[in-house]
Amino acid sequence: MASKGIATFGGGCFWGIEAAFRQLDGVIAATSGYMGGWLKNPGYRQVCSGETGHAEVVQVEYDPARVSYEQLLELFWEIHDPTTPNRQGPDVGSQYRSVIFYHDARQKAAAEASLKRLDESGDLGRPIVTQIAPAAVFYRAEEYHQRYYERMGIAPHCGIRRPRIAAD
Repeated sequence: MASKGIATFGGGCFWGIEAAFRQLDGVIAATSGYMGGWLKNPGYRQVCSGETGHAEVVQVEYDPARVSYEQLLELFWEIHDPTTPNRQGPDVGSQYRSVIFYHDARQKAAAEASLKRLDESGDLGRPIVTQIAPAAVFYRAEEYHQRYYERMGIAPHCGIRRPRIAAD
């Protein structure tokens, strides 16, 4: 593999977001973590307090020859509700906000175009509140959060919708 891409998404509880991205062909790794706050090396309890400014995110490593950034964006829109500010299902707080952290100008343009297209379609019935922000330092979440559903042997939930796009 010549190069790999990095993408970072927040859409509520990172357990479900991570599980959904792991199913997509071309995704090399999906890692739960925190981004977008002011505190260095935050822990789960600190982030859950809502006082660090971080969002629960998933950093996706992918093979651009097998899956495009635009396909990652499609999946992101499908698996959460981007019309609810600071909330996904039962999870409430700024740490559960809908956010796309872009890593370069191309990702920013693609994210903005994708958001605009979906918002203008009216398919969601309400305006999209997803933030699009420059990527910051990614802090890997504690080990017990990684591959949570897989390790627990349970189906993903926590407000995440079942994606239409999935690996065969």
